[in-house]
Amino acid sequence: MLAFLITLHVLSAVIWVGGMFFAYMALRPAAVAVLEAPSRVRLWEATFNRFFPWVWLAVAILLGSGFWMMFIAFNGMKAPFYIQIMLGTGLIMMAIYAHIFFAPFKLMRRAIAADDIPAAGRRLKQIRQLIAVNLILGLIVVIIAVSGSALLGS
Repeated sequence: MLAFLITLHVLSAVIWVGGMFFAYMALRPAAVAVLEAPSRVRLWEATFNRFFPWVWLAVAILLGSGFWMMFIAFNGMKAPFYIQIMLGTGLIMMAIYAHIFFAPFKLMRRAIAADDIPAAGRRLKQIRQLIAVNLILGLIVVIIAVSGSALLGS
């Protein structure tokens, strides 16, 4: 059971963090290079409409599998310090994501529907900045997951 939970947990993290890395490091520079602002914000809306349901699924699986593993392997909150750091950082990431989804993304969609491209662009910039923060946090969590016990002790 533990191996199954670890697999689900890691796959969910890969989908979320990998998606942010791709969006930030590949899609964004390409979109800026070849698309004008109206097309660019519409591309991002379509991209987020497809990616965000996967993020919600990943968040649910990360929470469920993470807490389940903590109770199976570590008898609850007696988990090693590096696991607690991963949990805290993950919760911060989830809060940032929820904010992105319910605030700037919602406002970006409204602006696009109203054909207010400058307002949509401002919201997209907000989303990009928050995704940059989440990407950094996600990469830190990956480092801790891979080498946490060696770096931070148990």
